[in-house]
Amino acid sequence: MHQRSSMAFALGLGLVVLSAPLQVLAQGTGLSFSGLQNVRGLPVEIKADNLQVNNQTGETVFSGNAVLGQGDMRLAAPEITIIYAAAGDGTIERLEASGGVTLVTADEAAEAQTAVYDVAAATVRMRGAVLLTQGQNILSGDSLFVDLRTEQGRMEGGVRTLIQTNP
Repeated sequence: MHQRSSMAFALGLGLVVLSAPLQVLAQGTGLSFSGLQNVRGLPVEIKADNLQVNNQTGETVFSGNAVLGQGDMRLAAPEITIIYAAAGDGTIERLEASGGVTLVTADEAAEAQTAVYDVAAATVRMRGAVLLTQGQNILSGDSLFVDLRTEQGRMEGGVRTLIQTNP
C-alpha cells in the first residue's frame, strides 16, 4: 500500500508520536476489529492463482495473489490457508495468511507479515511490522492480538502511536 510508506515515514520521524499509555489509546483508538464481527455469517469468496486441497489434514491453501472477501472485509496475502474443523462439517476453524498480509474492514486497515484468525476462539493475531490504521489514527508494533468477543486488544513490541487531535 502506498499509504503505508508515508505513514511509516511519519512514524519514523517521530511526528506527534507517543508511547502508548492506555488512557491515550482509549481516547483516540481502539483495538477491537469491530468490522470482523459485522461480516460473520456472510458468504466468503476467495480468489487466487493456485489452489491446493489436502482432504486428510483439512487444509486448503490459496496461493498467488490470494484475496479473501466477506462482506466489506478483505484479506489479501501471497498465501492464505484455511483449516477446517475436524468434525468435517465444513466449518472453518482458522485462517492463516503469510508473506505480507493486508486486512481491511469498513473501519480499519492493518498490515503485517503474518495473520491468524482463529474463528472458533474469535481472535486475530498479526505479527511482523504491524501497522494499524483507524481513521486518521495510526498504531504500529511488532505484534497485535485482538479478542473479538471481549473487544479487547493489545499491541506489543516497539509500540508507536500517532493520534490526530481536534483543534
